Amino acid sequence: MDNPLKLPLLLKKNVGKPLADDRALRSNRMRNRILQMMWHGIGFGFAALWIIPLVWVIRTAFLPKESAIDSGWSWGWTFDNIIHVWNGARFGQFLINTIIVSGGVLAVQLITLTMAAYAFARVRFVGRDLLFMLFLVQIMVPPDILIFSNYQVLNEMGLLDTKLGIMLPYFASAFGVFLLRQSFKQLPYELEEAARMEGASRLHILSRIYVPLSRPVYMSFAIVSVSFHWNDFLWPLIVTNSDDNRLLTVGLAMFAKSTESGAQWSDVSAATLIVSAPLMIGFLLFQRQVIGSFMSSGIKG
Repeated sequence: MDNPLKLPLLLKKNVGKPLADDRALRSNRMRNRILQMMWHGIGFGFAALWIIPLVWVIRTAFLPKESAIDSGWSWGWTFDNIIHVWNGARFGQFLINTIIVSGGVLAVQLITLTMAAYAFARVRFVGRDLLFMLFLVQIMVPPDILIFSNYQVLNEMGLLDTKLGIMLPYFASAFGVFLLRQSFKQLPYELEEAARMEGASRLHILSRIYVPLSRPVYMSFAIVSVSFHWNDFLWPLIVTNSDDNRLLTVGLAMFAKSTESGAQWSDVSAATLIVSAPLMIGFLLFQRQVIGSFMSSGIKG
């Protein structure tokens, strides 16, 4: 017969072990919460560093001119700076030019990269892989290196100081072709085979199967393309000479360097806000679609 004195000892051991495990679990949870709070603090710190200049620009753009240069805090605000800048320079024309250039480049890019990506992903021809590797070399070449050669080509074609001249070097995108080719290769080939058995052509298959299923990739590339050409400065500065074809970034630089607005921080901030506001408003209106497109457009082997 077992000794009855051993039962309390066994009970104490069984009770003590869960208590120790519970303490270890609580300490791990506390440690994880502390680490999470630290990382959140670091993230908020970097966010503050990024947003402080933007807040300063917005505040200065709506401050009266006499308050913009004061060291103290002022609660006054006005729309006169925005109105003065809009009427003082041709920002309306610059905005229209930027929309035309960004939208035109994106429209042509969507066509060219769709055709090229489908050819590299599904069409079999001799030297396809080698040609694709040579095509990807463009990603490693900075666009600024090709400025002189592109300028000479546009000069010979008579396209300097034209909107088409600004857009022409960007009608093809190696990055977009690579991104879309990877998306096309992930789609099941059986879908295309089933469509061919029904008598569908390649163009019909491309427009009805590949393009709709790759919509997040198109959205992601559109955001990158529009943001790049909206903020592009060097190439439009070199190509354009008149206000009729200048973009917002070039117009902002010309306005900031002018003698009338060189020391007027409120005017310069208002002009900067005019240039950056459309992209910020677009992101705020479509932030769910923007984030969702980048989340669902991952690149796999």
